[in-house]
Amino acid sequence: MSHQYKIEMRGVTKIFGPEPQAVLEKLQAGESKDKLQAETGHVIGLNNVSLQVAPGKLHVVMGLSGSGKSTLIRHVNRLIDPTSGEIFVDGQNVLEMSLDELRTFRRTQIAMVFQRFGLLPHRSVLDNVAYGLEIRGIDKKERKEIAEKWIATVGLEGYEKSRPHQLSGGQQQRVGLARALAMDVDILLMDEAFSALDPLIRSGMQDELLALQKELNKTILFITHDFDEALKIGDQVTVLQDGAVIQSGRPEEVVLNPANAHVEDFVRDVNRARAIHVHTIMERGDFGTSGATVSANARCEDVLPLFAEHDWVGVTNANDKVIGKVTAKQVIKALARHSGVSG
Repeated sequence: MSHQYKIEMRGVTKIFGPEPQAVLEKLQAGESKDKLQAETGHVIGLNNVSLQVAPGKLHVVMGLSGSGKSTLIRHVNRLIDPTSGEIFVDGQNVLEMSLDELRTFRRTQIAMVFQRFGLLPHRSVLDNVAYGLEIRGIDKKERKEIAEKWIATVGLEGYEKSRPHQLSGGQQQRVGLARALAMDVDILLMDEAFSALDPLIRSGMQDELLALQKELNKTILFITHDFDEALKIGDQVTVLQDGAVIQSGRPEEVVLNPANAHVEDFVRDVNRARAIHVHTIMERGDFGTSGATVSANARCEDVLPLFAEHDWVGVTNANDKVIGKVTAKQVIKALARHSGVSG
């Protein structure tokens, strides 16, 4: 088994109901989800889902309510078992793990951040962050030191003794994120982690996550129903509809080349400046520097403010070498073209 992917799902189907295998046969024979649900009372949660998450990438799965997003993410750590299909994490077949192996896997390889924070109300911030370490058997002194480090990292230093009810929603979500990070695992599962937050706080948490990801390089599977959020944070975006994958690709690919009418509805009003990366529109070459540079993975919205003081902006690779330049005219032309406006 190749370790090319940190997470890989192959043909995963989940049917909820008393006779899932019988319904699976009919589904695989071509009967529709709606017809099967109406005739049998079984619910098709996922339908032949294949998904690959590369190491160190933030992969967003999005769709409307009922599309199967939360069902999908709960298969990765086997909170839900599939009706059919295969699931691999770091090359391990998760479905073949014994209960003891599964417990170890959940404690040492993967951590989850929930939509509703999932904090223990009777515990302090410090004890909430340290909870997973306590379950793992880490001694009190060490887990206190680890918890304090991550509390400071997410900007909650000074709140160690506070209880969850004394914190704002954004602060509670920071506690949940710190608890996951304290586990020092490579993979984070984030299920609608910011959707319960007010828009301003939500935007701040997205920025916080991106800053942490740049430093920590985790592999993150992130669930959302918000396309703007997917565009802002995602390296890769997968769109679900009725439990099935209908499109997967880089954010700009999904926005600029929607696979069907459902995706078109999603992307119609999105901010194109957030979707288009500068490396897709830049003029290639070593132009030195204008005094301002951005990463090749920066989006048009990141570079637009720089044109107030610069005629052009250098574009750099991962080694900070200038590999091209982009001008305001190039950005405006690209945005106009992909908005259907003549340039």
